[in-house]
Amino acid sequence: MTTDVLSQKFSHTFDNALINEINTIGKTASFQQNDIIIDIGQPLKHVPLLLSGNIKILREDQDGNELLIYFLEAGETCTMSLTCCMGTTKSKIRAVAEQDSTLIMIPVQHMQTWFHQNASWRNFILESYQNRFDEMLQTIDNLAFIKMDERLHKYLINKTKLHATKTIIVKHQDIAEDLHTSRVVVSRLLKQLENQNKIKLSRNKIEVL
Repeated sequence: MTTDVLSQKFSHTFDNALINEINTIGKTASFQQNDIIIDIGQPLKHVPLLLSGNIKILREDQDGNELLIYFLEAGETCTMSLTCCMGTTKSKIRAVAEQDSTLIMIPVQHMQTWFHQNASWRNFILESYQNRFDEMLQTIDNLAFIKMDERLHKYLINKTKLHATKTIIVKHQDIAEDLHTSRVVVSRLLKQLENQNKIKLSRNKIEVL
C-alpha cells in the first residue's frame, strides 16, 4: 500500500531507485486531525514526506501564541524540519495535522547522502526550500501589508483548496489562533465578509462563495 501511494505522489519527483530505497528504509506514520506531528523543541531524527492529508506549520511566541506559517500538502516535505535535521538542532516549529494524514519518515542520516548522490532528491529539496521561502515571504507580506479582513478571506480560500470543498468546518477560535488574533475580531470580520456576499455562515461552518 505504501509503495503504491509513494509512487503515486512522488513518481514525477523521484527516480525509481530512490522510491524503492525510501520504501525500504522509511517508516509509515498516521496521524488524526489536530494531532501534533512535530513539536517545538523536539529532537528531529527523521525527515517527513507527506503521503496524504494536510499539515499546518506553526511558530510560537514567548507567550505561547501560535502563528500559521504555511500548509503542507501531499507530495511535500517540511523544509524547516529539514534545516533542523541538517544542523542537528531541535525543532523550531510545530506541525499539526489539518486533516487525517499519513507520512513516511526517513532516517535523517540518509538525507545528506542522497543530496550528494541522487539528483532527483537534490532537486526536490532545493525546490522545497524555494517554495517554502516564497510562502514565508508571503506570510510576512500578509502581516506587514495586508489588512486582517483580506488575510482572513485569503485564509478561507486556501482552506477550501486544501480540503477540496467550498464548505469549511472550523471554529472561530481556531481561525483566530491560526491568524494570531482574537476570536471577537474573527467573528466580526466573518460577519463583514458575509455582508459582502463573500461567505455564508452557519454553526461551525463557513461556505466560501
